[in-house]
Amino acid sequence: MRRITPALALGLGALLAAPLSAQATATGNAGAAGAKATYSYGTKATYEPRQNARSYQRPPAGFAPVFTENVSRHGSRSATDGADGELILALWDKAEAEGLLTARGREFGPEVRALQAAMAKVGYGNLSGRGKREMRDTAVRLAKRLPGLFQRIAKTSEKIDVVSSGQGRAVDSGNTFAASLGDADPALKPLIGPARTDKDLLYFHKSTGGAAYQDWLENDPRLAATLKSIKDQPATHRAAGSVLKKIFKPSFVQRISDGEFASIGSDVDAAEAVYDLYAIAPAMSEESPGGEGRHLDRYIAPSDAAWFGYLGDTEDFYEKGPSFADSDITYKMADVLLDDFFQQVEAKRDGTSKLGAELRFTHAEEIIPLATLMRLPGSTKAVTTDGPYTYADNPWRGASVAPLGANIQWDVFRKGDTYLVRMLYNEKETAFKTSCRPVARGSEFYNLNELERCFGRSD
Repeated sequence: MRRITPALALGLGALLAAPLSAQATATGNAGAAGAKATYSYGTKATYEPRQNARSYQRPPAGFAPVFTENVSRHGSRSATDGADGELILALWDKAEAEGLLTARGREFGPEVRALQAAMAKVGYGNLSGRGKREMRDTAVRLAKRLPGLFQRIAKTSEKIDVVSSGQGRAVDSGNTFAASLGDADPALKPLIGPARTDKDLLYFHKSTGGAAYQDWLENDPRLAATLKSIKDQPATHRAAGSVLKKIFKPSFVQRISDGEFASIGSDVDAAEAVYDLYAIAPAMSEESPGGEGRHLDRYIAPSDAAWFGYLGDTEDFYEKGPSFADSDITYKMADVLLDDFFQQVEAKRDGTSKLGAELRFTHAEEIIPLATLMRLPGSTKAVTTDGPYTYADNPWRGASVAPLGANIQWDVFRKGDTYLVRMLYNEKETAFKTSCRPVARGSEFYNLNELERCFGRSD
């Protein structure tokens, strides 16, 4: 086991010592008082818009919407495979045969099997019923937010382009979103183009442009050592033991920890499997008998869920997000997507585009780097080797940066030859990076020329 730095130990110790309410606040995704906390789900958190539709700023006088574009992570989905359920059920079956389940643990196996069956029916990795609803609802809110734009699109017969990574859940998200727009205004249906695939744009982490990144991900010794040092420490084993003791009697938990079932998994492997099932359950709320993950909550204490959520955020932060301050390997490749955002708006300004909307559907592996590249809220602070990522001193949270259904949207408004852009991040009006100046103090609108300047696209 690697020795962790004092700074890391202090940060992690502060998290564990904090009361639940403080932990919820620290992760940036706490619910209202009395509501079930969702901070511990990481990037598997289900989607909710971040701003009330009635509170959006109006564009400056005389400006009308002429274009909108987005990039959206796919909606809620099932687990990508059945490995977590298979691992923990293999241990559960052994414990059941030996009479070593707790009273609560006896109910765990059937509940996991019901969840596994629901995910298998949907198809592993596929969009769930909730995910489809998230896409439909987001499309409806878009249409209501910009009624003048969609009336203009219908009147002038401009096209709506739908493009995805080509992966099933992204394709389905795009199709569901587009169909919902058409249902909201049937005049739009013939204007919505057939969905197309662009892997270089929306699956860049595994395209030619991501080759160096994939090599770094697999072979960088600093990355591997950092992740190991954060995960492989006593706090993780304590949390694992706490999770497993809700299901198995202490003697069986000790045997897992001692490595008797190493061919199945370690104590940490087993506890992570429980956590992963807990985290995915809300995404399956329309198919799973547990609905909203209520039943699986019984098998993991909030503090343990917070710990494993932190470990998941750690991996995503280093592998996809701000990561190390002396490197841009995790997010430089998102240039292709940011370039496309600008190119679409510039083509509209230059009169070379016949599009009224550009709708893109992708994955967390693209949303997280793009958020970092654009320096969106929560994605501005990288770390050093000596000062690792902790909840105590870094605002990055997977549940805020890239929940299921996460989206970034640019709305474009025109008055004469002047074009303004407003950005929404998870449907919340969001300022561009601090070097960009809005049209007025406190305004959410930016001149396109100013954005080109502050993003280095000016001649």
